[in-house]
Amino acid sequence: MGMDVYGLKPKNEKGEYFRNNVWWWRPLWDYCLEKHFAVAGKVEDGHSNSGHGLNAGDAKKLATFIKKDLDSGKALKYAQKREKEFATLPDVACEYCESTGSRTWQPHQGPNSTDAIKIETCNGCKGKGNVRPWITQYPFDIDNLAEFQEFLDNCGGFSIH
Repeated sequence: MGMDVYGLKPKNEKGEYFRNNVWWWRPLWDYCLEKHFAVAGKVEDGHSNSGHGLNAGDAKKLATFIKKDLDSGKALKYAQKREKEFATLPDVACEYCESTGSRTWQPHQGPNSTDAIKIETCNGCKGKGNVRPWITQYPFDIDNLAEFQEFLDNCGGFSIH
């Protein structure tokens, strides 16, 4: 699943379209909400692709705020702090193998099948029995933020689909 963000009245090609998959979009939009809620909070549900967005004036304001964050180093400090916090999170039990490191696969040929049960190394944890917490799988990237800022600056308002 991804978020396709369309410019309402783009000034140029950079304001026509911005896309992130859900893994990249959530931290990007979380940043906007956390740092610039007065503007980003106007989007009814920025974490869904239900067509909500901002008008031209508010998109431009958000672009200006993000640009200041990028230029001042505030966005980079946010990214570094986030990475540092994520690095301190302990691993969690693998939900797929119940922390055993192995998965048991049942045959798919019906209840009377004589096929053997197949035991393999868990593909969720690669046999370790634990994994990094889900939140660490959602990357926040300064280049992605800069690309979104450029889109906002040129989109003339946007809607998320």
